[in-house]
Amino acid sequence: MWCGFGKSSATFAATCLITASLVIADTGFAASQRSYTPQQFRAVLRGLGYNVKVTNTPLTDAQTKKAIREFQTGYKLQPVDGIAGRKTQDFAANIIKILQTNLNAVVKPNPPLPRDYFYGSRTEAVVKEYQKKYQLQETGIANLALRQKLNEEAKTVFSQPTATPTPRATPRATPRATPTATPTATPMATPTATPMSTPTATPMSTPMSTPMSTPTSTPTSTP
Repeated sequence: MWCGFGKSSATFAATCLITASLVIADTGFAASQRSYTPQQFRAVLRGLGYNVKVTNTPLTDAQTKKAIREFQTGYKLQPVDGIAGRKTQDFAANIIKILQTNLNAVVKPNPPLPRDYFYGSRTEAVVKEYQKKYQLQETGIANLALRQKLNEEAKTVFSQPTATPTPRATPRATPRATPTATPTATPMATPTATPMSTPTATPMSTPMSTPMSTPTSTPTSTP
């Protein structure tokens, strides 16, 4: 069983803290607000390897309370009271979300698992597919060994750069040469002969005859 069932307390604490560090180190996810039914929360505990029977009765029986206390101790959740309070449920939801994300990255189910915080039949089926790939016992339970191996593979997948397709060069249309308009020869204007103005004969002024003065005869005085 996961988290050190049947092991010494020192081994139990060390094993659970390793798994806790995997969750806490994953800064891509914050604790999610979840409110499970008793049956859903038992399915989560069982899916992670805790020894519980999935029923919908209140989470107050000795077996379930023991499993919750072990979960709280492993992840240093206070108080360790065996009660599935808000902090305990949120932490469990976060673990399932990370598990589903890693399964999508490594197993690549089609369609992908929804990151819905529930350890339902589809999550169990993909865990079995992963176990089959590595020739493990197909229990459908994501125990510590499986989750550590899955986590390492997911880190490798996430660290690989995504191949960015090289855009194909769009051939640029070669502009066709625009024909240069051949200038039409402008016919030279035939100069119109400017008629020379015919000089009008200016009549010469007829000289006026200046009358010659008639000398007045000076009478000779008779001596």
